[in-house]
Amino acid sequence: MNADMTVLKFLRRLALPAAGLVLLSIPGAFAQEHPEGDITSQDEIKQFCTNIADPARDQRYLLQKQELEKLRADIDARMAEMDKRKAEYQDWLKRRDDFLKQAEAGLTEIYRKMKPDAAAIQLQDMKIEVASAVIMRLGPRQSSLILNEMDPQKAAAIASVIASASDPNTSKDPS
Repeated sequence: MNADMTVLKFLRRLALPAAGLVLLSIPGAFAQEHPEGDITSQDEIKQFCTNIADPARDQRYLLQKQELEKLRADIDARMAEMDKRKAEYQDWLKRRDDFLKQAEAGLTEIYRKMKPDAAAIQLQDMKIEVASAVIMRLGPRQSSLILNEMDPQKAAAIASVIASASDPNTSKDPS
């Protein structure tokens, strides 16, 4: 039995190398077959890149489109906020202008009821633009009486502002 075991062990050791020799003797046993023939690694790389170029481009365009949509949404949100603030500002400006018109009318009415000498003292201490605006709103008779009671230099400056306001060549923009 010992002899049979030794032979079996010997055959087992030789079986693997023998199978390897048989496979190596078969031509093309481990060679990969290419349907197009012999392709080099450069050709394989080129073919791979060509095959994935369109899907990669499509994916890149999709990502760019998504980014643009995010930016558009952000711009739309900012524009909505700007429109909201613009409406608030226009409302505030309208209320301010209405108040100023009422204040000017009230101020003019106050000076209309004053005596010319008292009005002259107060108007000559005001800003020249405000004093000119008040005097322009008064009637010509009352305006002349008030200007007559003022310091001549201050009266001349106010008359100059009034004259330039009626000049068509003067800019309408107060700045």
